[in-house]
Amino acid sequence: MLLIPAIDLKDGKCVRLQQGDMNLTTTFGEDPVEMARRWVDAGARRLHLVDLNGAFAGKPANEGAIRAILREVGSEIPVQLGGGIRDLDTIERYLDAGLSYVIIGTAAVKNPGFLQDAASAFGGAVLVGLDARDGKVATDGWSKLTGHEVVDLARKFEDYGVEGVIYTDIGRDGMLSGINIEATVRLAQALTMPVYASGGLSGMADIEALCAVEHEGVDGVICGRAIYTGDLDFAAAQARADALTEV
Repeated sequence: MLLIPAIDLKDGKCVRLQQGDMNLTTTFGEDPVEMARRWVDAGARRLHLVDLNGAFAGKPANEGAIRAILREVGSEIPVQLGGGIRDLDTIERYLDAGLSYVIIGTAAVKNPGFLQDAASAFGGAVLVGLDARDGKVATDGWSKLTGHEVVDLARKFEDYGVEGVIYTDIGRDGMLSGINIEATVRLAQALTMPVYASGGLSGMADIEALCAVEHEGVDGVICGRAIYTGDLDFAAAQARADALTEV
């Protein structure tokens, strides 16, 4: 089970939102590079970056901070990024800078042809981010709810050849209310590609519950607010996950 610390970037700072609301922001660090180093030193085996300004603007907005993080830790562990990625040139630029994976969310839903082209051009480096409330996919920084069912879209995207899906329950994100295990497992069972849980991680009990369903295809979890507030000790949680999933 891969525990992936999230670094959400807004105006060049490390923040966390509640339920994707840009007005409900808590700043956890002024220096994104220092934060990235902190998690790598704590044993992180992958990092999850989100360009929040980019997600809302529809184009990269924190590229300087992202490149600085890649220079610091990109040669040590894989780094993945979502937010504002809407064209192939942006993907190529980020991958050339040392990024390992791009996460396509809103653009995948609104323009499936773009996702298909990206997966074809950059095989193995494209993840899809599906954010949902009550099983329906949301877009545009979670501000718009669509009529698309998560499972249906995920199956379609899997056929395109994407590397995996990050599933976020936006009703729980940033709320420390617990991972939606049932919905995550339901999605994983419908797919053969890896599923990464996101939204609501509250403590060690969630990690243990996820480890128990890893065999269903849940390969990892995005760790957000809980590791910043101290509700979850990241290093201890990764060690616990490793112990539970040893073969």
